[in-house]
Amino acid sequence: MFDSFRKKKSDPTVISDMLSKQRRYDSLVRAMHGDIFRYAYWLCGDRHVAEDITQETFLRAWRSLDSLKDEKAAKAWLITILRRENARRFERKQFDYSDVEQEQLVDVLSSSTEENVEQHLLRRQIGKLDIEYREPLLLQLIGGFSGEEIAQLLDLNRNTVMTRLFRARNQLKEVLEKSTVRGQSNG
Repeated sequence: MFDSFRKKKSDPTVISDMLSKQRRYDSLVRAMHGDIFRYAYWLCGDRHVAEDITQETFLRAWRSLDSLKDEKAAKAWLITILRRENARRFERKQFDYSDVEQEQLVDVLSSSTEENVEQHLLRRQIGKLDIEYREPLLLQLIGGFSGEEIAQLLDLNRNTVMTRLFRARNQLKEVLEKSTVRGQSNG
């Protein structure tokens, strides 16, 4: 029995298949890591958690790499894995809720430059959007997906996705216009 195992292990086709899978995986990671990490970061808002989710996403991708038949679908495939990984995080975690509302917590900016303040405001407002609006918007902005691709990823009708994207942008526009008006009246 062990002799047949050794034979299979040293079989040139097995080694060639393993090297081919490794090359395919390496090129997938190089091409998609940045986008997958950015999306993970937007989902969770924590760099360390985003790194963990991204790592777990690529680990699961390695395990099921043979199921990826169309290389053009790799990004959508990885985003789907990432979304499931993020959902698993909530299944495992027991939250300790406090009486303090999340909006009341003060965020400390590392720098107070105007651009950083604007980015922080935009990120914060996107984070406040209902998940049904936030998720399609992030898939479009960060993932670069079309309305049709987002509809497939979220298992929604394309028109529903387009409506949610429109509403998300309008909500952001209203909030940003209000903050600009307030900022001008204060200055």
